[in-house]
Amino acid sequence: MEYRQLGRSGLKVSALTLGTMTFGGKGRFAFVGRTNAADASRMVDMALDAGVNLLDTSDIYSTGASEEILGQAIKGKRDNVLIATKARFPMGAGPNDAGLSRHHLIRACDASLSRLGVDHIDLYQVHEWDGLTPVEETMAALDSLVTSGKVRYIGVSNFCGWQLMKALGAADRAGSARFVSQQIHYTLEAREAEYELVPISLDQGLGILVWSPLAGGLLSGKYRRGQTPEEGGRDFAGWKEPPIRDEARLYDIIELLVKIGEEHGTSAAEVALAWLLRRPAVASIVIGATNEAQLQTNLKSVELSLTDDDMERLNSASKLPLLYPYWHQALTASDRLGAVDLSLLAQYLPL
Repeated sequence: MEYRQLGRSGLKVSALTLGTMTFGGKGRFAFVGRTNAADASRMVDMALDAGVNLLDTSDIYSTGASEEILGQAIKGKRDNVLIATKARFPMGAGPNDAGLSRHHLIRACDASLSRLGVDHIDLYQVHEWDGLTPVEETMAALDSLVTSGKVRYIGVSNFCGWQLMKALGAADRAGSARFVSQQIHYTLEAREAEYELVPISLDQGLGILVWSPLAGGLLSGKYRRGQTPEEGGRDFAGWKEPPIRDEARLYDIIELLVKIGEEHGTSAAEVALAWLLRRPAVASIVIGATNEAQLQTNLKSVELSLTDDDMERLNSASKLPLLYPYWHQALTASDRLGAVDLSLLAQYLPL
């Protein structure tokens, strides 16, 4: 297993993180998976045996059941693992049972500590933007959790560029704890993070954690042009995470993943994960699984070394259109672009 520094922090995390959204399978999360406590314990052991040291969950996953099951699975192993969880989404029907207010975050953290059965959370992440709470209040609340010892590091998930910079600015002005990571959706099919979020990570020293790196199974290789997967057909028009705007482009990417996988004697899923591991600022990829065989396949992705030619073919097939103001910068500012700018624009020069 490879270990990477998480942003500018001194914390080292495994290149793969075990995600636990499938643990519990309650409510709307039953669609993702129904991993029970016994199976979850075996998956955690498999991940630890492979060198994984970061386990990621959230209070909202199966309304707390994921945290409870993870807590049971790590009993006697706490010193060998880093625990990441999140808060923001509704955990009750009350008007203050959601959001990033001081009131909700401190209560949510205490509840997560109880469900996990631990005395601290290694990485506490705000799960989504809250446009009603002043960002200064949110960052101050997170800082109080750090100074109290309940939380070691803080991270963010699903913010856009201006929201992220506003939060970092608030922390810097107050001299308080700042985010060391951001957990984002980033795949060959969905590369929008390269416009703003990846450059911000490079500029501000944030480690990227990638959620749903196979786009909910889209890039696993089981969905092929003109073929019906074993579990039945799939209507991509109703697929929301990520939304599929160009089905032809998606199938082109999948076919290339399968082809490169065959060239390396491996799976399309492993190729998709290996591509992510070579992207700028990516610290760790959050992998989940509905069964042990699927988890074993995903764990093998760290062993795959893609060639520069492989990367070029994958990049070309998945390249996004250059939006404004980036196309204008590529046309008129190429003489004074820095390394962060070039993380996006280099592939488009010269226009």
